[in-house]
Amino acid sequence: MALPLVGAEALHLEYPTRVVLDSVTLGVHEGDRIGVVGRNGDGKSSLMGVLAGTIEPQSGRVTRRGGVSFGVLAQSDDLDAATTVGHAIVGDRPEHEWAGDARVRDIIGGLVGDLPWEATVGSLSGGQRRRVALAALLVEDWDVVALDEPTNHLDVEGITWLAGHLRARWPRGTGGLLVITHDRWFLDEVCTETWEVHDGIVEPFEGGYAAYVLQRVERDRIAAATEAKRQNLMRKELAWLRRGAPARTSKPKFRIDAANQLIEDVPPPRNTIELQRLAVSRLGKDVIDIEDASVAFDGHEVLSGVTWRLAPGERTGILGANGSGKSTLLGLLAGTTPPTSGRVKHGKTVRMGLLDQQFSQLQAIAHDRVREVLARTRTTFNVGGKDLTPAQLLERLGFERAHLSARVHELSGGQKRRLQLLLLLLDQPNVIALDEPTNDVDADMLAAMEDVLDSWPGTLVVVSHDRYLLERVTDQQYAILDGRLRHLPGGVEEYLRLRAAGAGSARPATGSEGGGRPPSPPVDPAAQREARKTMARVEKRLTRLGEREDRLHHEMADAAHDHERLAELGAELGELTKERDGLEMEWLEAAEIVG
Repeated sequence: MALPLVGAEALHLEYPTRVVLDSVTLGVHEGDRIGVVGRNGDGKSSLMGVLAGTIEPQSGRVTRRGGVSFGVLAQSDDLDAATTVGHAIVGDRPEHEWAGDARVRDIIGGLVGDLPWEATVGSLSGGQRRRVALAALLVEDWDVVALDEPTNHLDVEGITWLAGHLRARWPRGTGGLLVITHDRWFLDEVCTETWEVHDGIVEPFEGGYAAYVLQRVERDRIAAATEAKRQNLMRKELAWLRRGAPARTSKPKFRIDAANQLIEDVPPPRNTIELQRLAVSRLGKDVIDIEDASVAFDGHEVLSGVTWRLAPGERTGILGANGSGKSTLLGLLAGTTPPTSGRVKHGKTVRMGLLDQQFSQLQAIAHDRVREVLARTRTTFNVGGKDLTPAQLLERLGFERAHLSARVHELSGGQKRRLQLLLLLLDQPNVIALDEPTNDVDADMLAAMEDVLDSWPGTLVVVSHDRYLLERVTDQQYAILDGRLRHLPGGVEEYLRLRAAGAGSARPATGSEGGGRPPSPPVDPAAQREARKTMARVEKRLTRLGEREDRLHHEMADAAHDHERLAELGAELGELTKERDGLEMEWLEAAEIVG
C-alpha cells in the first residue's frame, strides 16, 4: 500500500483529568473522505490538532508524505480584525487573477456572497467571520483539508453547497478530507469512511453516517449479553434510515438483507395517530393561529402577511436563509415578538416552551449546581410509557452523573443544551419551539434528543439548518422566502430547488456595496430559453423516477424475506438514485442560467 498522505503511529495524548488518545495508529490516504464522530469531549478536535501539528502528543509520531500540504479550519480563527473581507480571502492577489478563477468565484458566491467585500473582519458577526475563514481556507490548494464543525453558521443552502464543493474538490482517488461535524446528512453526502473517537481509541467504520449506524448496531448486537441491550437507540435510528425518505435509503453501502433483519421487529420511530390523540386531549382543537401577520424592525419588513394555523400534534420544520425571519416567526408563536400588523391568537390551554440559541432559560440559575436545579423540579417524567426521574432523563440525554455537582455556568455548550432541553420538558409545555437545537451537540446527543421527542405528545416546531434532524423529527416543512411562509410538499429538496431558482434571494441590508467583485456576465436570452426547456425535461424525468422509486420501496417491503430479490431491487434503486443525482445537478445548472 502507498504511504499515507498523513500518518500517525502509537499516539498517546492525555490531559490532567483523562486520557484522550491511547496508542492510536491510523492514516489518511489518497482519496479518503473521513468523517470524525464521537461524544463531546472524547477527543475529536484533539485528534485533528495532533494530525495537523498544532497539538503535541506525549508519545508517538505523526508523519507526512514529502511535499504534502495540510489546510485546517479550527473552531477558532486567526483572522486580522482590521483587514477587509476581500483581503482575508484572496490576500494580495490581483483582481484579474482571482476573478478569473471559476473555483474561487464559486467559493465566494457559495459562502460570502452576502457580505460587503470592503467590510472589516472586526465588524462581522461570529457566524459571518466563520464563513470568511472557511472561504479563505478553501480558495487555497491543499492535499489534505481538515474541517472542525464547518457547517456551524451555514444555512441549509450553504451546507448543500459545501457538500457539493468537497465532493468535487479533488479528482477521484486523490486528496484527503477529515471533517468533524454533528450534521449527519453532511456526513452521508461527503464521507466514505467514519472514525469514531471514544475511550482513548479511534475506531474506523466503512461508509458515511448511515453505514456507521448499521455497523454500530451489529457491534452492539454481537457484544450484548441480552436482547434488551441489543434494542438500543442506534437500531431505532437505523430503522428510520431504512424506512425514511427515498433520497436517503440508497446512500448507505451496506447489505440490505442485514439491515432489514436487524430492524424487522423495530416499530416506527413514533406512533403518529396515538400522539395526535394525546395532543388533542391536552390542547383541544385550537393551538396558535397567525392571521395575516407582518413584522418590521426599523422600517425593514422581515415577515409579510403570514397566515398559519398551528394544529394539535403538528410537527413542523422551518427552513430559511440566515436572517430570513425564522427566529422572528418563533417569537410570534411564543408571544415575545408582537406583530406590526395582523394578529396572533393563542388557544386557552396552550403552554408554550421555547428552546432558544442563547441559553436564556439558564441565566437565572447560572451559579447553581445541577443537582440543586434538579431537586427543585418534578419528581418524574414519562417517556415512552416509563416514569423517569429528572436525573435519569438527563442521563438518557447523555449527561454524565459526574457533572451533577458542577455549576451550570461551568458546563460545556453541549451539557448546557442537554440541561436546557430537560428543564423545558419538565415544565410540561404542550407546544415546543426549538431554535437551532443542534448547536453544540454531538450525533449521540441528537439521537437521544430525537428519541425523547418521538414520545412527546404535543405540537412541535423546529427551526434548524440540520436537514437530517428536520426530516427525522418533523412530518412537514415550511420555508420563509422573501418574508412569506410557504409550505414545502417536497421537503428540503423542494426548498433547495426554489432557492436555486431565485426564491427568497432578497437579504437584509448589511452595509455598503462591496467593491472588487467580478461583474455578473450578461444574460443570454437564447441560453435562458434552452435552460428552461432543460428544466422542464428534467422535471418530467424526475417525476417518473420518483414514481418508480416509490414502487421499488413497496416491492422491497413485499420481498423482506427474499434476500436475492432484495439485492436486485436495491441495485436498481441505486442506479435510479445515481440518475436522479445527475438530473438534479443538471436542473440546478440550468436554473443558474435562468437566474
